[in-house]
Amino acid sequence: MIKHMMLSGAAVLAVAAAAVPGIAQQAGPAAVAAKGKPQLGAWGVDLAGMDKSVNPGDSFFGYANGNWARTTEIPADRSSWGGFGVLRDLSDQRTREIVEAAAKANAPAGSVQRKVGDLYNSFMDEAAIEKAGTIPLKPYFAKIDAIATPSDLARAFGEANRMGISTPFSAGVEQDLKDNTQYGVYLGQGGLGLPDRDYYLDDSNSKFVEARAKYQTHIANMFRLAGIADGEAKAKRIYDLEKKIAQTHWTRAESRQIDKLYNPVATSALAQQMPGFDWAAYLKAASLDRLPQVIATQPSALAGEAKLAAGEPLAVWKEYLTFRTLSAAAGMLPKAISDENFAFYGTTLAGTPQQKDRWKRGADFVNGAMGEAVGELYVAKYFTPEAKAKADVLVQNLIRAMDARLQKLEWMAPETRAKARAKLAAFTPKIGYPDKWRDYSALVVRSGDPFGNSLRATEFEYLRQLNKIGKPVDRSEWGMTPQTVNAYANPLLNEIVFPAAILQPPFFDPNADDAVNYGGIGAVIGHEITHHFDDQGSKFDAKGNLAEWWAPSDVERFKAMTAKVVQQYGEYEPLPGSKVNGELTLGENMADLAGLNIAYDAYRLSLSGKDAPVLDGYTGDQRFFLGFGQVWRNKYRDPLLLNILTTDPHTPGHFRPNVVRNFDPWYKAFNVQGGKLYLKPEDRIRIW
Repeated sequence: MIKHMMLSGAAVLAVAAAAVPGIAQQAGPAAVAAKGKPQLGAWGVDLAGMDKSVNPGDSFFGYANGNWARTTEIPADRSSWGGFGVLRDLSDQRTREIVEAAAKANAPAGSVQRKVGDLYNSFMDEAAIEKAGTIPLKPYFAKIDAIATPSDLARAFGEANRMGISTPFSAGVEQDLKDNTQYGVYLGQGGLGLPDRDYYLDDSNSKFVEARAKYQTHIANMFRLAGIADGEAKAKRIYDLEKKIAQTHWTRAESRQIDKLYNPVATSALAQQMPGFDWAAYLKAASLDRLPQVIATQPSALAGEAKLAAGEPLAVWKEYLTFRTLSAAAGMLPKAISDENFAFYGTTLAGTPQQKDRWKRGADFVNGAMGEAVGELYVAKYFTPEAKAKADVLVQNLIRAMDARLQKLEWMAPETRAKARAKLAAFTPKIGYPDKWRDYSALVVRSGDPFGNSLRATEFEYLRQLNKIGKPVDRSEWGMTPQTVNAYANPLLNEIVFPAAILQPPFFDPNADDAVNYGGIGAVIGHEITHHFDDQGSKFDAKGNLAEWWAPSDVERFKAMTAKVVQQYGEYEPLPGSKVNGELTLGENMADLAGLNIAYDAYRLSLSGKDAPVLDGYTGDQRFFLGFGQVWRNKYRDPLLLNILTTDPHTPGHFRPNVVRNFDPWYKAFNVQGGKLYLKPEDRIRIW
């Protein structure tokens, strides 16, 4: 949920920006004083959702959310449900209002409003989509059929990269990790149809084995529905090829090590270092042929995939590309194909019984194609200046609290501590929405052409990214739209970013008690701040460049402490037989741990030395922790939970409140003297 933004193709930390304000002075409680009635309860917490029969020391999630978890059903079109889901539904409804109004407006041709409306209308015209069938794909299938040489295959992979179609090689634009004043092109592993290499290679989990069989059935069904013969045999060959690709891939935990992802290679040397693939043909087809170098993120995987490109039969690669193209286009194709695609990716892999209503998918489509155009209308209607101002105060207090912690950090050498404070002082917080909006004038949208609109939108974004190369870095760019319910930290720009849509209850309510807001959005803000100091974010200096700025002794002490985080989270078992991967989730778990600490400090600072009033029998500290606990109310379907435990750097949401067990004030607030979460004071993890 709350996460580092990642460039999906190249798997490097992504981008956004803004002008850099100074660190604000302390704002007292009056600056965030509640006005009006909060959305939840009398002061911002859903008391009816709690289960006071649960000992907080046994399950703080159960105590804060037990009745909610017991009485809440996951909607049929969702694989999980909780605070994020509620807000995403709200964001969908608001997006629908915006795009449907645009669709009915009959705005001038070429205007942003007309493009938004035509995008939505074209997707919603199911009759036209049924009539067209798979005809829109025929030119692309014909090009695949015409592949006759290894160079043709490389060109096809390059063209697929432009079209957003997954192949073993994925190229994308991002700032250079060691010189973030310029952009580079990153080349990374890709090409799997199942979520991760473990789905192909781990024989110990029966669910993985089951998913493999169902995946092959899915491939065969897709071919059959597209009128392509011999689907079962093709499915077996495609699966076998993908398994070989999976064997070359780095693990998710390995791909988290950001310094290991930085491997510049001269384009002229690619053929020597990764032989078997026509890199020149690939780069030219992907419009990347003028580059002096690319940055390889997983060099051994790329070399292995290049070898497969040379060693596997062209006929199988053509079958593979045909399926990848069909799969990528499924949402724009007739209902039978769309439903089959959902049956596998939505139901088999995520457990979701029912596909989302078409209008929701239409809203997703428009958000994906012209998200900032929708976002500009969204914030004008739904994000008040007052909410932004109060969020600004919270961010400023959190940064102050982090600085206070850095000043007192005993385990870090003074010179490293000074550099850490300088990095914090250089932070750019970005709240709500970008300062300037994206220009969509070059995007061609045609009424009644959903498939073409999808392709053109993908290529528009691809070329927009390519156009950055050789130009100054745009520090005003955002990596999420305002209507996205999420937040992120971007170490390349030394920034933290909070879209408007997450600045709502249960995360943030301008009318709620301060304690609840600090425990909710405050902990989220703290989480993103401390990502810049987690095991990967700490590898970036104050300018946002990958650099070694820690004393070696600090690094060793830090690793010893993070090893305890890995061990603690690695003991959690959300599914029988499937535990949290402590290495994969380390950064997020550290951010939860440190973020809660600085959110609590900021809350205490906001009180200016006074005691918070008791409300309905709950102290300020109790309300703070309840605000935190209810932010993470989540329920999951088992297939999605397995997917998360395999691929996601986040610990499942209903285990994230467990972080309180490392926090002394939580024990005092709820008089926790034992229980399943209890840790002796000397065993509690304290880092920042």
